[in-house]
Amino acid sequence: MMTYIVTILSTIFVVSFVGFSSKPSPIYGGVGLIVSGGVGCGIVLNYGGSFLGLMVFLIYLGGMLVVFGYTTAMAMEEYPEVWVSNNTVLLTFLLGLIGEVVLVAYLLLDEENVKFEVVFNFNSEGDWVIYDAGDSGVFSEEAMGVAALYSYGYWLVIVSGWSLVTCIIVVMEITRGN
Repeated sequence: MMTYIVTILSTIFVVSFVGFSSKPSPIYGGVGLIVSGGVGCGIVLNYGGSFLGLMVFLIYLGGMLVVFGYTTAMAMEEYPEVWVSNNTVLLTFLLGLIGEVVLVAYLLLDEENVKFEVVFNFNSEGDWVIYDAGDSGVFSEEAMGVAALYSYGYWLVIVSGWSLVTCIIVVMEITRGN
């Protein structure tokens, strides 16, 4: 059952990114990006990453909703163009979708040398799980990952914060203009 759920979520993920890349209007492009972000978080949640899925959902989609609101307000059209209103946009969307299907079929159905074995064989999934917890009682991999991020990876947190501050200053200088 979980394999079917992940397959359906992955299909929605790819279709929403194809819809985003062939966006006819900023409104629908933002909606495609938000749907793909939410579905991506659902895929992470399905593999047991509840903390990571929640953080990505709150931070990424929270920021995306703000950007989506500003983009929609600034680029609002009286009659926004949808995927089926123009034959060129519809053809681009369908061509991208067919290209994705052909690529996946090529990777999955080549029987001589399987290039993408994870769909047929889920035996290597146990490498991602920590089994030996000792006598520590209840042990959560996500809590240990967050603890490791702030203890061993403090430099990553500092560099990320500094990069965000630098980006905000650059954007403020660009938009200030003279």
